[in-house]
Amino acid sequence: MKPDSVFKKAFNRVLQLIDAADVDIGATSENALRARIGVSRTTVHKVLSELDARGIMQASGNGPRAGRPILKSDYFPDPETTSKRQHVEEQFMEWMLRGDTQPGTLINELQLARQFGVATNGIREFLIRFSRFGLIEKKQNSGWLFKGFTEAFALELFEIRVMFELRSAVLFAELPDDSPLWRELAELKTAHQQLLREIGGRFHDFSRLDNRLHRLINRAAPNRFIDDFYDVITLIFHYHYQWNKKDELQRNEAAIGEHLAYIDALFSGDTHEIERTCLRHMTSARTTLVRSLQVAA
Repeated sequence: MKPDSVFKKAFNRVLQLIDAADVDIGATSENALRARIGVSRTTVHKVLSELDARGIMQASGNGPRAGRPILKSDYFPDPETTSKRQHVEEQFMEWMLRGDTQPGTLINELQLARQFGVATNGIREFLIRFSRFGLIEKKQNSGWLFKGFTEAFALELFEIRVMFELRSAVLFAELPDDSPLWRELAELKTAHQQLLREIGGRFHDFSRLDNRLHRLINRAAPNRFIDDFYDVITLIFHYHYQWNKKDELQRNEAAIGEHLAYIDALFSGDTHEIERTCLRHMTSARTTLVRSLQVAA
């Protein structure tokens, strides 16, 4: 993990809760706050100490009370709130998707480390873990080689994705009301709505938002095999989507609408509606994948 990334993420989360008036910092116990944001007692204590040090919360003889208003500058930057592993994964996927990476491309560990702002061993660990899917391989004295993938491989993986997603979506709806995942889902809904309003100039940003949503849903049923599969799932689906430029804006706009319907179904708790909106989105994604594979062929 990056130094204090867990603390910084928890601190930002508490700032959001205070700013949205979802918690009364003066009336909420440490245990209640810990349960709300899903971190340890030590982390919560550190968050409260930092709030006090910054004047956002003030100690008094009658207990803590709200201090000054929260400013945008109070939040830690997003890169500081993610683990080293997550940062490398996100940057690598972004590099693949935005860099027009073709099969046969050589991957240089040192170059990526400098570009991503991480140590070389972090890049190497990720590439070794990712290589077991057969999409990249180590070349002696020449770095790594991106091999690409077949249509059959992509479609078989899609079937696994649907099974994982349906199971996780149903379990997500059964989460307790105070689960921090609900808040994250609400934040993702807002992000989708904002992207939809700015779709004309930001439609390329959909791939990252899509990855965030599906990873969040699968966190309702933690499974290390699902986590590992999602690295390659993300790469395959969005890597191939980029080859079909026809109607790209319209396709991403439609997918955002499907996501919003899916999110609303999750909030409703209606199992049938969750399955319907999930399968509708998965079917649409599969159709787009097949068309993109045909363009890339």
